[in-house]
Amino acid sequence: MGENSKKLKVHKPKQRSRLRSAIAGIFTICAIFGISGCSRGSSAEQNDLKQPESVSQLEDSKESSQKVLFIGTSLTAGYGLDPLDAYPAKVKELAMADGVDIEVINAGVSGETSAGAVRRVGWALNSKPDVVVVETGANDGLRGLPVSELETNLSDILDSIRTIAPNAQVLIMPMEAPPNLGSRYVGEFRSAYSNVAKRSGADLGGFLLDGVAGVASLNQGDGIHPNGAGALIVAQNVWKALHPVVLKASNR
Repeated sequence: MGENSKKLKVHKPKQRSRLRSAIAGIFTICAIFGISGCSRGSSAEQNDLKQPESVSQLEDSKESSQKVLFIGTSLTAGYGLDPLDAYPAKVKELAMADGVDIEVINAGVSGETSAGAVRRVGWALNSKPDVVVVETGANDGLRGLPVSELETNLSDILDSIRTIAPNAQVLIMPMEAPPNLGSRYVGEFRSAYSNVAKRSGADLGGFLLDGVAGVASLNQGDGIHPNGAGALIVAQNVWKALHPVVLKASNR
C-alpha cells in the first residue's frame, strides 16, 4: 500500500461479490502501476524499524482517557490525507460524539507487511496503550505471500502485546485477499484472523474497508486508498467494533 463534523452517512456494505471484485481490481492496479508500498521491497518497509513519519498523536489531558494505539499500514497512516482526516483521528471524533474519552496514537506505516509489523510492534508499545488496534495483512495479500506466514506473524504480534502490555485490550481489524489468488487462498487468508483471535482472546472486527472498497467516490485517484469521505466510513467500521473494547478496557 502507499505511504504515508459533519453527520456521517452510513453506507451499507456492498455485496460480497462486488467487494471481492473490487479487491481484485486493487491487486491489478498495484501490479500494473507499481503503487508505492504494494511493490516488493518498498523503501517504507525497509525503514520500518525507524519512527514512522506518519505517526500522529492526538492527546487528551484528561487522566481518565483510554490510550488507543493503531498499528497498521498506509490505510491506518492515512495515505494522501491530512493526518486529521485519517480514520484513527475520525475514530476519536466518533468516540467524543458518543461521550467516550480516548487518546489516539496513529502508528501506521506505508508498505508494511505483517512481518514488518512484528519487527516494530515493540517500539510502538512504548506508548503504553490501554487498547491496541491491529490492521495488517493488506500487503501480504497483494503480494500473495503464504497465509501461514500471515497467521504466524499475527500470533507474534499478539504475543508481543501480551508480553509488553499485558493489560491492553486488543482488536484485530481483518483484511481480505485478492480473489484472483483462488478461493482456497482467500478462505485461508480470512481464517487466519479468526484463528489468531480465538487463540489469543483478542476481539475481532469486520473487514476494514467494508462499504468503501471498490466505490470510486470514496477512494482517491489510485482506487486503493480511501479519501476523506471513505475514511469516515472506515472510522465507523472500526468504532463499531472498538467501542465495546474501549469500555471493557476502562472497566479493568
